[in-house]
Amino acid sequence: MKKDAGFDTILVHGGQKPDALMAVNPPIYQTSTFAFRNAQHGADCFAGESDGFIYTRLGNPTIRVLEDAVAALEGGFGGIAVASGMAAVTTVYMSFLEAGGHIVSTDAVYGASRSVLEKHFIRFGVEATFVDTSRPDRIEAAIRPNTRLLFIETPANPTITITDIAACAEIARAHHIRLVVDNTFCSPYLQRPLELGADVVLHSVTKFINGHADVVGGVIVAKTEADHKLMYNVMTSMGPNMDPHQAFLVIRGLKTLSVRIERAQANAFRIAEYLESHPAVAWVRYPGLRSHPQYELALRQQNGAGAMISFGLKGGFEAGRILMDKVELAALAVSLGGVETLIQHPASMTHAKVSPEAKLKAGITDDLVRYSVGIEDVDDLIADLDQALAFIE
Repeated sequence: MKKDAGFDTILVHGGQKPDALMAVNPPIYQTSTFAFRNAQHGADCFAGESDGFIYTRLGNPTIRVLEDAVAALEGGFGGIAVASGMAAVTTVYMSFLEAGGHIVSTDAVYGASRSVLEKHFIRFGVEATFVDTSRPDRIEAAIRPNTRLLFIETPANPTITITDIAACAEIARAHHIRLVVDNTFCSPYLQRPLELGADVVLHSVTKFINGHADVVGGVIVAKTEADHKLMYNVMTSMGPNMDPHQAFLVIRGLKTLSVRIERAQANAFRIAEYLESHPAVAWVRYPGLRSHPQYELALRQQNGAGAMISFGLKGGFEAGRILMDKVELAALAVSLGGVETLIQHPASMTHAKVSPEAKLKAGITDDLVRYSVGIEDVDDLIADLDQALAFIE
């Protein structure tokens, strides 16, 4: 494959090299260990002087295909595939934070990304400050002499708040800290943070990259060889590596990323317009609507508005409960980014472990409903919402 291949070509062929049997799809190397040709070959592999494989925790040909493909899509040096999105997050934290260190992060960041800092890393002397990262002045004010990491999620989960990645990169460079971007909501099809100045980008591949709600996984992409080596060594030491069959399924899902997102995004725009005009809906947050506070930034930073919508109901928490009980086509389930439409209540589900005060400060209100739009017929999705909303008018 040519180095200047287009995005969709990389989706289909990225990371793949012909094997001995010329298989069109990469084989599943479902093996825990690999034999060496001779003693010298084994010594060379352990010394890093050969690109051979040793043990699947340390690397595997099937997993390597996925790592190389996502790294190519993001424009980074190399990828690291891990067992879950949170394995990606904690590998990044473990790589760049130390006792006495400090991290600045998005206040509406995914609940587990926040709680692992507040409940576990704090035990080792790591401090965390959560701010509205869509406001660069608040990031600047939060940075301390011991700050090591600026970790942002954009669009944020579940408020769909958008943070200016290029502005964050300038701040990070000025303070000699690394900028890490959770790009799960957009995927590299809609947003490439490394091109905007980020040092590291990560994904829960459970979501859009795989897209079929049948795999849990994560991937990290580093801009530089040094950061890749650092995080790879942390990952292999701690052992949250991806499984070869898991990687094979994600490779399969990755190939249709662009066509899935295009369909879901087109659906989302129509649904967002419908919701914004509905009398039972108090507000809608979707980057494709001019009413979104960072609409212009979304146009500049993203290649599309995506498939995630958050909205609030005038009847508050009780109205949201009724809506989620009455929808018939959308599944009441956590996660996002699959071919099927999902609906959930973040305050009582994905962000339940975040304190009430922190949720309120981050804009995760009790009336907030998160809606992950799938690829079903959009008229059916709107009809489903319409009949459910009729119960709360």
